[in-house]
Amino acid sequence: MLQVNYIRDNREKVLERLSVRNFKQTEVVDQIIQLDEERKQTQTSLDQISAIANSSARQIGELMRTGKKEEAEALKAQTGSNKEQIKSLSEQLTDIEARLFNLIVQVPNLPNDLVKAGTTADDNEVVSLHGEPAALPEGALPHWELAAKYDIIDFELGVKITGAGFPVYKGKGARLQRALINFFLDHATAAGYREVQVPHMVNEASGFGTGQLPDKEGQMYHAGMDNLYLIPTAEVPVTNLYRDVILKEEELPVKHTAYTPCFRREAGSYGAHVRGLNRLHQFDKVEVVQIVHPSKSYEVLEEMSSYVQSLLQELGLHYRVLRLCGGDMGFTSAMTYDMEVWSAAQQRWLEVSSVSNFETYQANRLKLRFKGPSGKTQLAHTLNGSALALPRIVASILENNQTDKGIKIPEALVKYTGFEYID
Repeated sequence: MLQVNYIRDNREKVLERLSVRNFKQTEVVDQIIQLDEERKQTQTSLDQISAIANSSARQIGELMRTGKKEEAEALKAQTGSNKEQIKSLSEQLTDIEARLFNLIVQVPNLPNDLVKAGTTADDNEVVSLHGEPAALPEGALPHWELAAKYDIIDFELGVKITGAGFPVYKGKGARLQRALINFFLDHATAAGYREVQVPHMVNEASGFGTGQLPDKEGQMYHAGMDNLYLIPTAEVPVTNLYRDVILKEEELPVKHTAYTPCFRREAGSYGAHVRGLNRLHQFDKVEVVQIVHPSKSYEVLEEMSSYVQSLLQELGLHYRVLRLCGGDMGFTSAMTYDMEVWSAAQQRWLEVSSVSNFETYQANRLKLRFKGPSGKTQLAHTLNGSALALPRIVASILENNQTDKGIKIPEALVKYTGFEYID
C-alpha cells in the first residue's frame, strides 16, 4: 500500500497518477489526508496528557516516599481525570487508525511515469516484436483438437473429476508438462535464482502482504474451515518469506524461483477465447521473484523482462512485449510488461508472462525493509514474473509445431522430454 506521508506530501501527483489508472474514488485521497491530520492531532493530545500524567505520578511517588501522604492524595485527586482522558483519546486514536487503514488499502499503486493512460488491453503499448508467425500446414488444428487427436490432454475427464478448468494431462502431454517445469527451473537457477519449495496454501496475512487480499478475494479459492487460501501464484508464498524481515543492504538483491500449481476461480470467464488451455482454474507455473534496492528496481525489471524473453526465444516462439496501460495493470503494480505468444492456429495473441515492479507497495504491507551502512532502515522494492506459465506455452507449442509427422518438440526441450515428436 502507499505510505500516508507520501500521499499527504504529494497530493496532486497522487491524483494525477491515479487518473492514469482510471481510479474513480479520488475522494479517498482527501479523506486519507484529513484522517491523518486527525490522527496526528489526537496523538499529540494523547502524548501531552500522558506526559502530564507521568509527571504527576512521579511527583506523587516522591511525596509518598517523603511521608507527605496528604499532599500526595490531594495531587491524586487533581489528576484523576487524566486516566479517563488517556483512555478516551486512546480509543479515538485506535478508531482513526482503523478507518485510515481501511481507506489506504482501497488505493492502488501509482503507475510509473512511463505508464500511459488507458482503459483496456487494447490501449497497451507494444514495446517490441520478435520472430515470425509459424507457417502451418493446411487444415491446422487448435490445441484442444490436437490434444484429443494425440490423446495427451483430457478436458472432459477433468470435468468429471473436478469441473471445468481442471484438465488431465496424459502420456506425452504429462511428460511435456514435467519437461517444461524442469527446463524453466534449470534456466532460473543458472540465472542466479535460488529455488525454493513453498506451501500451496497461505493465510490471510500472506494474501494481504502481496496484495491479493482484499483486492482479489473473489478470484481465490478459500478453505473456509481453516481460513486458508489456495495460492493464485508462487509470488504470494515466496515474497512472504520476507514478511516482517529487515535485510542487510549487502544481502540485496534477493532472487528466488519456485514451481507451484496455481489456483484461480476466474469468475465470469466464458466463451471461445477461454477454450482449452487458454484459461484454467488450476495450472502450473514457474515464478521468479526479486527483492532489490529501490535505486535498482527498474534496471532489474528490464533484466527480468529480457530473461523471460530468452526462454521464449529458446522455445522458438513468435512473441511480442507489451507495456500495460494504467487501466490494464494489476492493483499492486507500478509497471508491468506482458509477453504474448502468437497462436497461429487460433490467430490470436496469448499472454504467457507478466513481469512487474511493485516498488514499495508490497514491501509496505509486508514490512519488508533493509538496513544500510548508516543503520537507517527503508522499504525495499519487490518484483516478480512468470517464467513461465505452462498452459498457453503448451498450447503454443502444440499449435505452432504441428506437422504431418506429429507435433515437433522444440530442440531445447528434447533432452527434457526424451522424445522429438508427439505422434
